[in-house]
Amino acid sequence: MPGILRTVASRVAPVLRGHTVTQSANMYTRPAKEKISFVESSIACAVFSATILGPSGWVLAHLEDYKKR
Repeated sequence: MPGILRTVASRVAPVLRGHTVTQSANMYTRPAKEKISFVESSIACAVFSATILGPSGWVLAHLEDYKKR
């Protein structure tokens, strides 16, 4: 019985899903329009670091408070 169900399901599933949309990405191999300056990349790196390390640093700094609860 399970073999029959698998066969029926494998044939019915594509019909129920309908048409699928094929996505394609456009790739461009040109140089960048504007060069990113050192200051801009430094600010971006600092923001990413603060976003990732800030919450984990907060938890580690207040670990004793969380243990008391």
